[in-house]
Amino acid sequence: MNKKSFKKMALGLLSASVILTLAACGNGSSSKKDATADDKTLTVSVAKGYVDYVKDIKGDFEKENDIKIKVVEKDMFDQLEALSLDGPAGKAPDVMMSAYDRIGPLGQQGHIAEVKLGNEEQYDKTDKAQVTVDGKIFGEPAVIETLVFYYNKDLITEAPKTFKDVEELAKDPRFDFKGEAGKNTAFLAKWTDFYFSYGLLAGYGGYVFGDEGTNPKDIGLNNKGAVEGITYATKWFKDVWPKGMQDVKSADNFIAEQFTTGKTAAILGGPWAAQSYKEAKINYGVATIPTLDNGENYKPFAGGKGWVISNYSKHKEVSQKWLDYVTNKDNQTKFYEATNEVPANQAAREIAKGKNDELTNAVIAQYANAEPMPNIPEMGEIWTGAENLMFEAAAGNKTPQESADASVKIIKEAINQKYTK
Repeated sequence: MNKKSFKKMALGLLSASVILTLAACGNGSSSKKDATADDKTLTVSVAKGYVDYVKDIKGDFEKENDIKIKVVEKDMFDQLEALSLDGPAGKAPDVMMSAYDRIGPLGQQGHIAEVKLGNEEQYDKTDKAQVTVDGKIFGEPAVIETLVFYYNKDLITEAPKTFKDVEELAKDPRFDFKGEAGKNTAFLAKWTDFYFSYGLLAGYGGYVFGDEGTNPKDIGLNNKGAVEGITYATKWFKDVWPKGMQDVKSADNFIAEQFTTGKTAAILGGPWAAQSYKEAKINYGVATIPTLDNGENYKPFAGGKGWVISNYSKHKEVSQKWLDYVTNKDNQTKFYEATNEVPANQAAREIAKGKNDELTNAVIAQYANAEPMPNIPEMGEIWTGAENLMFEAAAGNKTPQESADASVKIIKEAINQKYTK
């Protein structure tokens, strides 16, 4: 009953009573209808690039489970950030995608639900580690990513196999940097960014947390191996690269500009960068990262995305079925065909490998030597504390050991302040 009805006093008490009764009945009927519709709807949130894929495969799932899939288009990180507020308010989707490094914290904080791996036989140890924290599984793997080695086929005929080869390439006068005498841009890597430099440190024996990334009391970023890796990188910063490579903020743009204008032969980059190189019409190749001078493999972080269930969802059972469905061999193969992102499902990954796409095969091969990023909450302090891990040594402000010690001190203090009970 609305305000207008209250104003019609001439209707009398009986009429008002009838109106109230009808309104109440009407509202009850509507609520029941909405609840029924809600029970038959599963809300799936994905970023813009995945909307068509989900719409393409949802039909069979809807028929098999007598449910309607409602597709919500929203940036993945925006969706994850909103979950803590949207969930309790009843506004969160039932299922969504999450970057692997967000799954552990979200699970521990109670925002996403524990799940089962419906396609468990299709995942290896690294895949499972990406979605597991404290022995509990909070997502099903969907995408694998890691750094790879891009090179310009018009400048070099093949990718260097070792960093010794890369060092020789850096002596090629074709890549001398005109702005600074004695500097060369044949190979560039954003090693001031911990995400890019970690594989170097790990290859020499450094590590983030002990016990396979689960022990925040054991930080290995200032051990002998890590310092050796920093020392190696420092030689590039001081003896080879232009000073601009030390600039944490502008190094990305500098590397991209040098590579897309043919002034750089090779760089480190993620699979997400390939599209921009295509648009720049660079005749590029993709390979695994060259072997380090100590004979070990470069060991970058193994990244990617997985499917997760909101812990606030009222449809966890059918949400679990969706996770199993969307990560099976057939749908992961369709995912690769739709997005060119490498599927986590091993059977689908083999099919993708058979396409002989350089980027796909380089990611798969490099992923075999990649290390799962620790997905405990303390990992957040690593990104902040390691900001100057490489810079201080590269700039000559500290020795590699001093730079590493200073960063680890910052990390330990932050962890002790925020996580010590």
